[in-house]
Amino acid sequence: MKIKSIFIIAILFPTIFLTGFKDDPSDQKTQVKMDNSEHKIVIYQVFTRLFGNTNTTNNPWGTIEENGVGKFRDFTPKALREIKELGVTHLWFTGVLHHDVIRDYTAYGISNDDPDVVKGRAGSPYAVKDYYSVDPDLAVDPAKRMEEFRSLVNRTHEQGLKVIIDIVPNHVARNYHSIGKPLGIKDFGENDDKTVAYARNNNFYYLPGESFRVPFLPENQKPLGGEKHPLADGKFDENPAKWTGNGSRLAQPRADDWYETVKMNYGIKEDGTKDFVLLPAGYDTKPALDHYVFWQGKTVPDTWVKFRDICRFWLKFGVDGFRFDMAEMVPVEFWSYLNSTIKKEFPKTVLVAEIYNPSIYREYIHTGKMDYIYDKVEFYDTLKKVIQGKAPADRLIKVQANTGDIEHHMLHFLENHDEQRLASPAFAGSALKGKPAMVVSATISTSPTLIYFGQEVGEQGAQDAGFGKPTRTSIYDYVGVPNHQRWMNGGAFDGGKLTNEEKSLRDFYKRLINFTVSSPALMGKYKEIQHFNRENSLLYSERILSFVRWGESQKLIVSANFDADKTYDFDLLIPEEIIKTWNLKDGIYTLTDHLNLTGKQQLQVTNGQGKIKLKMKPLTSFILEINN
Repeated sequence: MKIKSIFIIAILFPTIFLTGFKDDPSDQKTQVKMDNSEHKIVIYQVFTRLFGNTNTTNNPWGTIEENGVGKFRDFTPKALREIKELGVTHLWFTGVLHHDVIRDYTAYGISNDDPDVVKGRAGSPYAVKDYYSVDPDLAVDPAKRMEEFRSLVNRTHEQGLKVIIDIVPNHVARNYHSIGKPLGIKDFGENDDKTVAYARNNNFYYLPGESFRVPFLPENQKPLGGEKHPLADGKFDENPAKWTGNGSRLAQPRADDWYETVKMNYGIKEDGTKDFVLLPAGYDTKPALDHYVFWQGKTVPDTWVKFRDICRFWLKFGVDGFRFDMAEMVPVEFWSYLNSTIKKEFPKTVLVAEIYNPSIYREYIHTGKMDYIYDKVEFYDTLKKVIQGKAPADRLIKVQANTGDIEHHMLHFLENHDEQRLASPAFAGSALKGKPAMVVSATISTSPTLIYFGQEVGEQGAQDAGFGKPTRTSIYDYVGVPNHQRWMNGGAFDGGKLTNEEKSLRDFYKRLINFTVSSPALMGKYKEIQHFNRENSLLYSERILSFVRWGESQKLIVSANFDADKTYDFDLLIPEEIIKTWNLKDGIYTLTDHLNLTGKQQLQVTNGQGKIKLKMKPLTSFILEINN
């Protein structure tokens, strides 16, 4: 989920935005790799309800019966094996937790959800209704939905993949009520004092004396597309009203507010001050274990404890990691408390944070003990402009330098559920234009790589699904994903219905990603050679990006052509300082092209400077290894 009302958040919680590190990367402390990885990791995000759906009807606002839905069981050993063979190490199952959904499951003890405070028919996965259960839509037998998910976790592990699920700490569904919670666990808000706007151990913020009023929605956002429903009456009983998920204090939220959710209280007072003990100075340099020791014996807000217990529950269940939704809207001290506890008890857990504020990146890594955070606002946004021809490739060099001290922690992606599909007309208009960007994104640093299901076969996200609109595959509706469905081939998971172009694209992803997870150089050093070539190499274009990567056993030269129309024939120059660092003598060295697997390039070293004759066709890239 992204920030839509950032100004509201900044006003409500100014300390979140004012604390942080200096912008100059030279002032930053070098962060030791938290997971001690020897190879890059690759996260494959699947929208769980859509992955196995073979129905191609795609009626706007369609029901399960009309449009179909995927199940846990659709992730067969064959499907998981194919994902693994793509080069994936971690599988992020999005939309697993029980969230609001417009479907009658009262036969299973589940209360019906009100369309007036649900986005779409299938519901938003970020409006969690029960943190101790999973979406009944995903089970063949909803009464056994937890057993079916446990079987999926086990099958995933059997294929050598790790499991990641979402935790949404900033907000929950307006009608949150857990029927799956263990004995002794209290629901959010169960013990709240609702007569006051704020109390330290309240789980929610309240508007005493005011009742919640359903927002006024435009025609294209009406519940269920305007379809009649017994609960779609423009009313929802919430008295007193709670603050809305994005921080709005209006009893009647606006249509662009996160009106289906309510804001969690982490001990941040109404004026933004913190109502809990603060970490002493210098804890940004201390390991997670020291943070864990610090919080022992400290009294913390009740919400902190409840989310700690939720994370423990799922880790004991067998989950290997979490993607924390809108982590920046929750105080960094909570993350110190939670993540240090997780690392103490489950040290191999992978922790990924959705954060869009670059000024707090380092704080949430160093103090909050996040393993990885979204590199969206700087790297992705710049890469998108380069793909679209709105910025020169040179600009990526500066962006990469800005996060050089924390590059290992910056999650790189070209697609996810929040972003436009590469192939959509609003982004690139062709998945092929993403090929050089994918090479750069996956090889420029030691950071993990994220791939969104369907990306590797050029999914466009063209469906008008109802609440969800084209360019992004809907997370609110029952819908099919056409390119992905052609790869599924009715459950064979063999790509049997893919076009030749789609097969070629997936093969490209497979070669690239498998190389990245096995290359020791990509966990080693980096040096840009862009500026040297722009200044010294004739015919070198601003649409090309080049850099080198190396370790003790491998030396790589990466060059990518973002131009969709032009072929460039030029000499790629390797500066003297690189040749010297690599201990290369004058002479000719053969190069292995790991991406295209065709022919042999040569590196010629003369007077201590290197030169490679390259002919780069539109949207092609090279990953060249020196054969000593």
